[in-house]
Amino acid sequence: MRTAWLKIRMGMCVLLLFAVIYALLIVIATFTGAGTPIIYALLAFVMVGIQFFIGPKIVERSMRVRYVSEQEQPELHRMVTELAMKAGIPKPRVGISEIAIPNAFAFGTSKKKARVCVTRRLMEMLSRDELEAVLGHELSHIKHQDMVVITALSVIPMICYFIYFSFFWSGIFGGGMGRSRDGALPMMAIALIAFVVYFISNLIVLYVSRIREYYADAGSAELTRKPHALASALYKMIYGSAAAAAKPEKVKKEMESMRAFFAADPVTARRDLKDLRAADLNKDGKIDEYELRAFAERAKATRADRIMEIFSTHPTPVSRVKKLGEYL
Repeated sequence: MRTAWLKIRMGMCVLLLFAVIYALLIVIATFTGAGTPIIYALLAFVMVGIQFFIGPKIVERSMRVRYVSEQEQPELHRMVTELAMKAGIPKPRVGISEIAIPNAFAFGTSKKKARVCVTRRLMEMLSRDELEAVLGHELSHIKHQDMVVITALSVIPMICYFIYFSFFWSGIFGGGMGRSRDGALPMMAIALIAFVVYFISNLIVLYVSRIREYYADAGSAELTRKPHALASALYKMIYGSAAAAAKPEKVKKEMESMRAFFAADPVTARRDLKDLRAADLNKDGKIDEYELRAFAERAKATRADRIMEIFSTHPTPVSRVKKLGEYL
């Protein structure tokens, strides 16, 4: 029941996005004829297909993933095996990401072809319970198949932007080849509508991305029964990201380009760390069950954080940790 509202919100967002793109295509058909929307619909299918099939390879290369055997990482494999059995999903392929930032992520085109990866820095920083909680979060992403959902949804803003771009320039040049200057006005109107839809659909996709993080947190708490371990892991990961953000410009640019694959947004890590330090009452660098309960009762995200969250792929850590307190 605690995740029912998350499921409902995600379902409503999916329906809303497809309703919005359908409405936009109807508008285009009204002004240009039935053929044009079909072209954009086909383009959407092609783009989804490309992302779906080559996406995992792009992730592997950009995150420098190397898959490891049970002989190399027996404890890591043991945890993944146990959690996969509890989640009722096939065991994903296990990999190590060779980036110097504490992080874990899951990706793949289906439950059977899923991969879960952690960085060496993460394994060095976290206790067994904390690492298990993080892996539970990632396997929950696989169980809910929200990787596939977010891939499909992210194409909609791309299509809207392409419509805006093509109709804007068609309007600039008088409505396109073979059209009079009178055709420019409807073209520019469609371009404006497409741009507004692009902006709104982007915000909806970001909102869905944040919901899936809450949903995966709930899944981890259900699998491990240790929400405080995930809160503590998040605290340590933010600390590691904040430290990495102080490194050379090349590292910071790499972090920004891959921020959607981080458990915590590395760009805001320093500010997030300052907020979460309030949960570490005894200043021992971790969050125990008592500290999580106390923090959840009194913590509140600031108005500025809530506004900034609208444009982020991740919820604010204060909101996430506060939510984790509800699963104790």
